[in-house]
Amino acid sequence: MAIFILALAAAATPPSPSAIRLGRLLAEHGMLASILPLVKAKEIDELVAEDPHLSVGEQVRLRATAERVYRRGYERLMAATGEAYARQLSMADLKALVRFNSSPVATRYRSVTPTVIQATMKSVGQLDFKGDVRKAFCAEVHRLCAK
Repeated sequence: MAIFILALAAAATPPSPSAIRLGRLLAEHGMLASILPLVKAKEIDELVAEDPHLSVGEQVRLRATAERVYRRGYERLMAATGEAYARQLSMADLKALVRFNSSPVATRYRSVTPTVIQATMKSVGQLDFKGDVRKAFCAEVHRLCAK
């Protein structure tokens, strides 16, 4: 029982500012931070294409608005991810991971990740896990079949 109470107390203890700072650095060098610019660019282009009657000025304004909204969302995601890392990893782990992520090999890895993801998605095509499971289950059990 005492171990359970100690575990709860440890979980409730907020991470130190140093741990949060390291967690944030780790988040900013993570996979999510690598792919967010791809998602942003794709979705902004889709928004611009939705209305072919947007003037050049309106397109510029839409892109500026999207950039502002993206920055706010990015900040929230990085802060939340950084704090989550700080809660889940020890200071030693955080320091080691930040040190690795500052290395040339990690920098190269991050620089190619968006291109690798784009190539993978192009090669694989559209994925619809839920739809694929529904089709397979329908074929096997004749339930959850699309109407």
